[in-house]
Amino acid sequence: MQSTLLLRLLQLASPSLPIGAYTYSQGLESAIEKGDVHDESSARVWISEALNIIADFEAPIVWRLLKAFAERDVETVSYWTECFVAARDTAEFRAETIQMGYSLGKLVTDLKIADDSLHAILADQSEIPLPTAFACVAEALGVPHEAALLGMLFSLVENQVLVCVKSVPLGQVSGQSLLLSLHTVIEEVSVRAQQLNDDELSNWAPGLSLLSMQHETQYSRVYRS
Repeated sequence: MQSTLLLRLLQLASPSLPIGAYTYSQGLESAIEKGDVHDESSARVWISEALNIIADFEAPIVWRLLKAFAERDVETVSYWTECFVAARDTAEFRAETIQMGYSLGKLVTDLKIADDSLHAILADQSEIPLPTAFACVAEALGVPHEAALLGMLFSLVENQVLVCVKSVPLGQVSGQSLLLSLHTVIEEVSVRAQQLNDDELSNWAPGLSLLSMQHETQYSRVYRS
């Protein structure tokens, strides 16, 4: 990858991107509260399983959105955007993706990095979830699709690891060991996401949905999901 595009990808996947990702745990806080995640080993199992869910739904949708934005295909962007929002099966998961998608979409406007056609596609969406905004920014920055997908997956995993470091808690070295051990899984998920057919996509994860709903009424919370 050209150095300029690599730098753009690093900025897009950075935890300092001002969209509020650090305020969400995606159900992990509930798992920590219940004792399901309590050390590095159980954290690795949790994040690996979460990646398998992402591999079957969110990542393939991001892949399709990247292609659709590249082709300026409004209809396809709208279709997969609506599918993703409809599949957020708890109030917290839906609020999470809409809030971060809105923030990233606003960043696109504030930084003036997208052309008029990309702005028009975003404006055509009634709601902008994070995958849609991410794919739009990646296309605006000219980041290759495979690299963008890997960057998105790494960003999600890094956020989960940071939650574990702060809330299990794990030490910083343990957190880095955990993140390093998940690189192979991230690569496998990226490859799988590019190969799935439309009728193979599935967000079936009832256990995660229940944890998310329980988190909505959890007595003590640090994160918003």
